[in-house]
Amino acid sequence: EVETGKRLCVVPGGKKGTEERHMGHASHIFCMAISSDGKYLATGDRNKLIMIWDAATCKRLHIFTGHRDAVSGLSFRKGTHQLYSASHDRCVKVWNVAENAYVETLFGHQDVITGLDSLSRECCVTAGGRDGTVRLWKIPEESQLVFYGHQGSIDCIQLINEEHMVSGADDGSVALWGLTKKKPLALARQAHGMQDAQGLQQPYWISAVAALRNSDLLATGSHSASVKLWKCSEGFRKLEPLWDIPLVGFVNSLKFSAAGDFLVAGLGQEHRLGRWWRIKEAKNSICIIPLKRRAAAPSSKAPDSS
Repeated sequence: EVETGKRLCVVPGGKKGTEERHMGHASHIFCMAISSDGKYLATGDRNKLIMIWDAATCKRLHIFTGHRDAVSGLSFRKGTHQLYSASHDRCVKVWNVAENAYVETLFGHQDVITGLDSLSRECCVTAGGRDGTVRLWKIPEESQLVFYGHQGSIDCIQLINEEHMVSGADDGSVALWGLTKKKPLALARQAHGMQDAQGLQQPYWISAVAALRNSDLLATGSHSASVKLWKCSEGFRKLEPLWDIPLVGFVNSLKFSAAGDFLVAGLGQEHRLGRWWRIKEAKNSICIIPLKRRAAAPSSKAPDSS
C-alpha cells in the first residue's frame, strides 16, 4: 500500500522445476504488468515462464509457456485482457488471459527484446537491444514499422500517448518518437552526462524511461545518482530538462502513478541486464517520489510536474 508502505501480500519463490507445485517463481522476475481493470497481474521470469495472478488475492491462476528464453517485457492492452509479452528469444507473443489462450507470435527483432509497452490500440512497441531498432507491431494488419535513431543498445521504451513514445539506450541518449516518423522527433544525447569507467569517458547508460500518460512529462533513470524529469515541448519536437531527483543506485524501472501524484523507481546495486558494475552504497529497494502540481512560481527544491 503506497500510503503506509505496508506489504499486502508476499509470494515466496521456489526452487527451479517446482513451479507446478509451488506458487511463486523459481528464477529472477524480469517484468510485471497489471490489467487496466485491476483484475489480473502478469509476471515474467528468466526461466521463460509467464504467471497470471488474481491481483486482489495474489492467487496464481495460470502459467503461460512458449517463449524459448527469458521473458523481458509484459503489457496488457488497455481496456482488455489481451496480454503482449516480449522475450530474449527475439519474439513478441500475444495471449488472451481471460481464456488462458495463446493467440500468436510476432517475429522481426534481430537481438534480445529489452522492453515492451502498449496502450488501447491493438498494437505494441518494443525495444530491440543491440539490433538498434524500435518497432511498432500492428496486430490486425500483421505488419511492423521499424524505427532507427540510437547508436547503442536500446534498453527501455514507453508509450506517452497513442501517437508518441520515448526510448533510452546505453549510448546515453533519450529519443522522443512520433509513431508515423521513422527517425526521432527529438534526441537528447548524454542525457545523464558522462562517467569515467575504467579510465574511459562514456555516457551514463539510460536504464529506465517513464511517461505520465497523455501528458508532456517524462522521467529517465541511469546510475548517475539522479532521476531526471523532462518536458516534451514544441509539439513533442523538443526534450526540455526540468528537475533532477537525487537517487543512488541503478534505476532499473520507473513508473508514474495514473494520477501523476507520484513516481515509483526500482533501485538496484546492479544493472538489471547484467553485472557490469556494483554500487555498494545503493539499496535494492522501491522508492516512491511524491510529485506536486505546480500552482505558483517554480521552486528548484522540489520536483514538480508541468
